[in-house]
Amino acid sequence: MVSNTRLYGASIAFASGLYSLWSASSASEMVTSSWLMLGLGVVVLVHGTVLLTHLADRLGTASGPLMIGYAAVMLLNQALLANGMLDDGSGMGTGMDGGMGMGGSAMTSGMGWDAGMVALALLMLVSGLIMTRSPSGMADSSGM
Repeated sequence: MVSNTRLYGASIAFASGLYSLWSASSASEMVTSSWLMLGLGVVVLVHGTVLLTHLADRLGTASGPLMIGYAAVMLLNQALLANGMLDDGSGMGTGMDGGMGMGGSAMTSGMGWDAGMVALALLMLVSGLIMTRSPSGMADSSGM
């Protein structure tokens, strides 16, 4: 039987992974941020699936730090989009110099935040911290 911690982690991974895939597929064009979210979504879904199988034992205590890492990538992506440092497909992306591209204004430069993505990333971060805090909670309920 799968532990509650693994069920919780898998649920968060499925929600975050599917949202990442949806976010990437709904972009007006595939740009850096979209490709990042597509790749991350696939990896997170695979991790969630593994958490529901006996293969999770091979991950051992790495599962929590992996979830924290995924959350960090999601939050970093959102922060870069919000600050106009990544192109979100709207033509408003900028370079690393921080200047506005395509006549963007201060008002449109912060439009990259996706509240749903941020909320899921924070939930994934907490999930990873919980997994890291109690590695014994990652074991199967059967004791295996």
